[in-house]
Amino acid sequence: MTLTLFKNGKLASAGRPGDDAVLVEDGFIKAVGKGSELSLQLTGSGAAVIDWDGGHVLPGLVDAHVHLGMHGMKLDMLDFTGMTSKEEMLQAIRERAALTPPGEWILGLNWNENEFRPAAAPHISELDAVTQQHPVFLTRTCFHAFLGNSEAFRRAGVTASTPDFASGAYGRDSEGGLNGWIYEDAVQPFNEVQSAPDYTALKQAVRRGIADALSLGLTAVHTEDLRLLGSVETMLRIHRELREEGVLFRTHQLLYYAYLQEVEQLGLAAGSGDEWLRLGAVKLFADGAIGGRTALLEQPYSDEPGTAGIAIHTQEGLDGIVRAARRLGYPVAVHAIGDAAARMTLAAMQHKPLRPDAALPDRFIHAQVLNRSLVEQMASMRLIADIQPRFVASDFPWVLERVGPARAGYLYAWKKLLAAGIPCAGGSDAPIEPLSPFLGMHAAVTRCRPGERHGGYLPEEKLSPAEALRLFTEGSALAAGEQQERGRITPGCRADFTVIDRDIMADAEEMLNVKVRMTVVNGIAAYSAD
Repeated sequence: MTLTLFKNGKLASAGRPGDDAVLVEDGFIKAVGKGSELSLQLTGSGAAVIDWDGGHVLPGLVDAHVHLGMHGMKLDMLDFTGMTSKEEMLQAIRERAALTPPGEWILGLNWNENEFRPAAAPHISELDAVTQQHPVFLTRTCFHAFLGNSEAFRRAGVTASTPDFASGAYGRDSEGGLNGWIYEDAVQPFNEVQSAPDYTALKQAVRRGIADALSLGLTAVHTEDLRLLGSVETMLRIHRELREEGVLFRTHQLLYYAYLQEVEQLGLAAGSGDEWLRLGAVKLFADGAIGGRTALLEQPYSDEPGTAGIAIHTQEGLDGIVRAARRLGYPVAVHAIGDAAARMTLAAMQHKPLRPDAALPDRFIHAQVLNRSLVEQMASMRLIADIQPRFVASDFPWVLERVGPARAGYLYAWKKLLAAGIPCAGGSDAPIEPLSPFLGMHAAVTRCRPGERHGGYLPEEKLSPAEALRLFTEGSALAAGEQQERGRITPGCRADFTVIDRDIMADAEEMLNVKVRMTVVNGIAAYSAD
């Protein structure tokens, strides 16, 4: 038996006024109370004592939607986050090219032309002017659109006469020539000609992602990494080895649908695993993203009436994947951003609904463009909305031009989802957005970008600080079927805590200035700022 007393903390959910300590036994909360009282009970027990020194103690924060391995790899890639012009972007590529041996790929990510003035991404000719000795491949912030230079297109075997994919396309100019853009599944030829990272690199990427998450106060994440790691066995091996090496971190693994056959061969059941890694829902995509106009809408985009987005699957295809998942006892987690994709997703989920006694719910991921009837339908079903509040800070105000005023009433409508009784879990979608959960909470509460001072974008959808915190605590626990053991500071729950330097409940702006003092996982300080 291992006992640890954590004391002198300002508990976010104390049992009684004045409670400032938590007694932990073998990774679980045994008691919550006053430090002076709990200390007396431990006389002669040999319990370890950790002083929180007045820090504000939250239930261990959990990001319900990340790509942990890609986040780790991002730390080694050319990152365009925060850049404000294509010239700045081109200069960064130019500098990387000067340091990169000829012939090697230059990879970058997180550019957003909507933040540029003018709002234009580099043309293929501008990328070629920077370098023709390196293939250049750049991933947009949404991860649903890409840019390449001519050398990248040559290596991929894509020319102006190459036909588009049913679920993807190549951007073209008015004369039919390639303009450098690549949309959705049309990226496959580019992925196939890039050297895949080996096992050591993949493991290191996951390790880096975990270290960053812990430093930001996260005790666990829900992640989908199979498209990067390449197999379920590799994913399980990496996390097993990291645990054996002393890494303290929990993951809830979503399983990309293309790996269902391997899941079946391995005999893995939904919810199986242990306190460190558990298997969750089967992940699939119904559409793309609003930024690249590939999210599937019922009516065309307001700023480009010639398109309504891209359906990744037909309705029959979606239904088939859901049936395959249900046959193995799995819920599904469907990426659906546009209202047409939402309609298709809900139809597929209802085609073969979950058993009422299923441990894990279906997950409706993103839910950014909805309407009243869709919300009512969601509320009647057993599902959880897997939302990313930080998208508000990244996508407004330009998203209003994409969808138009008629659809604004149910745009990123988190308050309406909660009011309808739809449980919500909060995530970042890192590396698409910053991993810090406090940035997500700030966006949920203010509906503003950091530094902006106004009433918020669609302010009727603002959440209270307590609601925002619950997204990353109780909401994440519910999505993982762990509501009995996670998300609260109460006896019987796992001893996971996020300790910060300030009160974030009184002033949302303090969420932008938070310093994480300690991240406790299983009763052990997995990260300490000291």
